[in-house]
Parts: sequence; structure tokens; C-alpha cells
Amino acid sequence: MVYKRGNKNKLNQTEVGLIPEEWKVKSLKDVADVLTGFPFKGEDYSLNDGILVVRGENLSDRKFKWDIPKRWRFFNDSIKKYLLKDNLAVVSMDGNVGVNKAITKENDLPLLLAQRVAAIIAKNGECQDFINQVIMSPRFLKYCNQIKTGTTISHISKGQIESFIIPYPNNIKEQKAIAKILSDLDSKIELNEKMNKTLEGIAQAIFKHWFIDFEFPNEEGKPYKSSGGEMVDSELGMIPSNWTIKKLDDIANFLNGLPLQKYPAISGERYFPVIKIKEMNSGISTSSDKASCDIPPEYIVANGDILFAWSGSLGVTIWCNGMGALNQHLFKVSSTEYPKWFYYQWLLHYLPDFIEIAKYKATTMGHIQRQHLSKSLVAVPDSNTFKMMNTIFNPIINRIINLRVEKDVLAKTRDIILPKLMTGKIRVSLEDKNDKQNE
Repeated sequence: MVYKRGNKNKLNQTEVGLIPEEWKVKSLKDVADVLTGFPFKGEDYSLNDGILVVRGENLSDRKFKWDIPKRWRFFNDSIKKYLLKDNLAVVSMDGNVGVNKAITKENDLPLLLAQRVAAIIAKNGECQDFINQVIMSPRFLKYCNQIKTGTTISHISKGQIESFIIPYPNNIKEQKAIAKILSDLDSKIELNEKMNKTLEGIAQAIFKHWFIDFEFPNEEGKPYKSSGGEMVDSELGMIPSNWTIKKLDDIANFLNGLPLQKYPAISGERYFPVIKIKEMNSGISTSSDKASCDIPPEYIVANGDILFAWSGSLGVTIWCNGMGALNQHLFKVSSTEYPKWFYYQWLLHYLPDFIEIAKYKATTMGHIQRQHLSKSLVAVPDSNTFKMMNTIFNPIINRIINLRVEKDVLAKTRDIILPKLMTGKIRVSLEDKNDKQNE
């Protein structure tokens, strides 16, 4: 697909700015229907049986999240029209969670649309994929933020969604070409996410098999423990005879972040985005705080660093969203002696315990203390076994990091070109190369 700049074409000034002269300005209701959901009663929800129901809290940026799935136990003809079809943009109309978010439905299970959630359905032969990208554009999200009303719970109405103004290419081929570029990027990002989940699952399964069950390959390639490998008693219980026990904070350095409000960014100068718990979980955004670059170098976070949120919403992640500054309540975890996969997997192993400890820490935010790191014991293999394990784990964690970095680059690329494609500032060439060669 070939791009060409919009300023090489004739433009018209409209209420949404300059757009190509062959484009029109339309309301969303001109090109799509807005279907709102059914008022399911809470007492008729089930956690186990029935059809999954899409509620506002299930919507996040460009994807579904099913932390607490709810199902509708009764299905009849009266609610058939609320069955969510494939490949529809969906918008939450209430609350802070997903109030201005949209996603494309890609789920093998049947889904029902709940009240105060809207599905956007292309009509009159318009391109559904293009409509989806319209709803997922920054312009639509900004529009929702500006018009939502309410004090206790903010909300948008069906009419307000229908009134959204769109710069619209009349040529269906151009709609499809624009949508394909963006959809291909979305698909690649999703593929990276799936591959990462698979690799993370494989790594954790191997870790459990080797470090909890002690069934790592012996010199003959057989499972150590079940093949009669010698075990000895230790503080952690029975472990292989030539292994040792260390504390979690012995195998890695836990550097707590800075109160970065003391290092404000200076207008017009370079800065680091501040990495707090929110950024650790969701990445850098336009709302992220900024810090001066004049912070001690050890507090600079780079791709591949292990971050551990020890307060509030506890979690562990491999940071892959570019350079940033480490805020307080986060540890940057590193080691000059042990490989990254080793302390990362032990942190994941102990995370459920740390979360449980934090629940019982009174005050505003639950947290753990450094003493809890010292009380967490790890089994350390002998050097020969460690070398063998490195050959398995190092490629896995390196691949995870590379996929996450690539995903971040793809997402940033999509976010840069999406508004330009959707307003005609970047045009897609519709010329057929074969036709041109035959002229």
C-alpha cells in the first residue's frame, strides 16, 4: 500500500478542519446504527452457566477484559437482538471504566449486550472496519470526554454518540484501504500479546517443574527427583543435595523509586516520563507526569528492566515502554550475579503471598516491607545445572522482551498515523499497480 500526503490534493475547510475535497462530513447516525443493550437484572446473573454479558467494566482500551465474567442464565427470542455480532465497536456509556473506550469484538463465545453499553453497526453497505476505527480514534475518545455529564457517575447518551461528526471518504475502497492498514497493525499487536502470554505460561510451567517439583533434567536427561536424585533437608524443605538456599533480596537488588515531584521537568527541556503503578500496568500516556533528566542514573528505567510494585496494587512486570523515571512505591529489581529470568520467576512465585500480606497492612494503601523479601527463600541450583537452565530460560525471556518492545513500537505507530489517515492528512493510493503497468 502506497501513501501520499494530503496536501498534494485539493482540500476543503469544514467544521472538523481541512479534509480532502472528495470527502464529506457526516454524523455517525448517517453511516451506522447505535444499538444499546438490555437491562439484565443482577439477581439473574450467574458466574458459571449461561451467555457472557458485556458490561461497562468489561471494556478496556481496544479489548475485552473478563476478570469477573457474568452470564445470563435465561435466553429467549426477546433478547436475540442483543446478541453481539463479530467485529463490532463497543462503547461503555456509564462510569469511569471504559466510559470512552471502544473495542473490536473478537471472541468465539456468544456475547450479550448489557444496558448502557452500545454497539456501533455500519449500515447501507458502509465499511464496518472503517467505522470501528472511527470509534477507536482519539477524536471520538476526546469527544466523549468533553460531552459526558453527571456528578456521581458520568455518562454519555445514545443521541450524543449518534451526533459525533466524522470526516468521511465516500469511496468504499478508500474506507477499506484505511481500515486495513490500521487493522493489520491491531492484528500484529494482538498476535504479539498472544505469543507473549504463551511464552510467559511456558516459562512459569518450566519454573514450577524445575524449582518447585525439582524435576529438572539430570545428567542423563531424566527428571531429577522422580529418577532418584539425592534430596536433603533445608529451610525451604527438601531440595537437591547440591543446591543452596538464599533470601530473595540476596539474589537481587531492590531499588526503591524517588519522590519525583522533587525533580520536576523544566519547560522546553528534555524529560523522562514518570513511571508510577498506573504506567507500570498500562504504559506511558499523555497524562503521565514528567520528571527532569537530571535524576541519578540508577533511577532511569529502560526496556527489559524488572519492576515490582510493592504498594497499592502489587504487581511484577518486565518494562518495555521506553525510557522513564522510577517513582516511589516501585522497586527496580536487578542483579549482577544472577540472570534476569531467575529473580523474575521467583518474584512471580511469591507475588500471591505478597498480595495477601498487603491486604492486612492498615492505612490507605496495602504494602509489603523489605523484611518480607528477606523472609522469602529461594532455591539456588549448582553452577552446572544453572548453565543448563540458562540455555532454556534466556531465549524465552529475551523473546518476551523483544515482542513487548515491538508491540509498543507498533502501538505508537498506529496512534500516530490513525488520526492522520482518518482525516485525510495521509492518503492511501488506490491505484492498481497491474493496471498501471498495462497502460
